[in-house]
Amino acid sequence: MARWRDGRGRLVVHGNGGGAAVSVPLEIATSYRARTKGLLGRDSIEGAMLLSPAGAVHTFRMRIPIDVAYLDRTLTVIAVHTMHPNRLGLPRLRSRHVLEAGAGVMEGWGLRVGARVTVEA
Repeated sequence: MARWRDGRGRLVVHGNGGGAAVSVPLEIATSYRARTKGLLGRDSIEGAMLLSPAGAVHTFRMRIPIDVAYLDRTLTVIAVHTMHPNRLGLPRLRSRHVLEAGAGVMEGWGLRVGARVTVEA
């Protein structure tokens, strides 16, 4: 399993069905403190945020709706949902990592169930 540290990197979404890969800016949150803070208090995000390890998220005290993608240990997407502020997401049994981004952007990246991603720290 990959081991990342808090910081920045790139998220690469590999095209489903032979499409081109998409690369987006990524914030990596692996420490308890960084995962707990997440996107709280922000009005927007450039790219995405990776929370690892994580199996569930909430949007209490968030200002914006977000897209949430749950990833398994092989970085394959197992679920994608849009969450509005002040909601509690259900835990996903096989989820090891969670990606968060502004509502509506993941579809444009081709990030859907079954897609594979890589993280370049």
